[in-house]
Amino acid sequence: MEKNNLKGWLYLLPAFLFLGVFLVYPLIDVFIYSFEENFNFASQSYTGVGFYNYLYVLRDPYFLQALKNTFILVLITVPLSTLLALVISLGLNSIKALRKLFQTIYFLPYVTNTLAVGMVFMILFAKTEYTDGLVNTFLGFFGMEPIDFINGPYWAKMLVLSIYTIWIVLPFKILILTSALASVNQEYYNAAMVDGTRKFRIFSRITLPMISPMLFYLIITGFIGAFKAYSDAVAIFGTELNVAEMNTIVGYVYDMLYGDSGGYPSYASAAAVILFLIVLTITCVNLFISRKKVHY
Repeated sequence: MEKNNLKGWLYLLPAFLFLGVFLVYPLIDVFIYSFEENFNFASQSYTGVGFYNYLYVLRDPYFLQALKNTFILVLITVPLSTLLALVISLGLNSIKALRKLFQTIYFLPYVTNTLAVGMVFMILFAKTEYTDGLVNTFLGFFGMEPIDFINGPYWAKMLVLSIYTIWIVLPFKILILTSALASVNQEYYNAAMVDGTRKFRIFSRITLPMISPMLFYLIITGFIGAFKAYSDAVAIFGTELNVAEMNTIVGYVYDMLYGDSGGYPSYASAAAVILFLIVLTITCVNLFISRKKVHY
């Protein structure tokens, strides 16, 4: 038995080494950097240790703008994308003919290059001196004035970013929920139909509880993914996200490291730790709620 245990640990050793070098060590390093004031990466020197980096980041208007954008994006995209995916999955599950074809069509955006999709969205929503864009042309049929969705008001830019994010994450959620719905035991539905149970009650009492683990998984990963959003904003508004007022927390971390205002690993580390704490808190809250709402 002890020989088998030793073999098992030896098999796991490469994975442990990989996680230690590329996950655990960087996390510890970032946490240490976040407390080192005026850290110089070239000379590996700093002037002191304390909470100054956190105070600077929490007072930085660019970080506060990125924090606001990220939270708005999370609150809009996670519930809407999950709800839309559930509705579409229910529709796909209820049809027999061409189901595989529709599943493939819905999954196509997930395997399409993010920047390519962003360029398409720019063409759809951009208002230039030559054209108002396809979306504005459509809105014009209802008597609405053209709106500059890319360089215009804040709400318009946030609307485009939210639609884009939902479009990108929707295929994966549809795939997961379609598989979850297909795995529900048909005997439960047969028993409910024999009893004459209404469709809404079947959905709320059988379907939702049976797929609740997958829903919970999508909500958790949706929150984490939305908090890590950066490439979505770059795909639509370019790299000057601070100028466009559309930066995210991850974008702020990148700017502090490599952007025009780069060269501040301590500030970037402090912002990364704050993001980690936010995601950890929300994940813990979701885990606590799942104990009562999720049926395994």
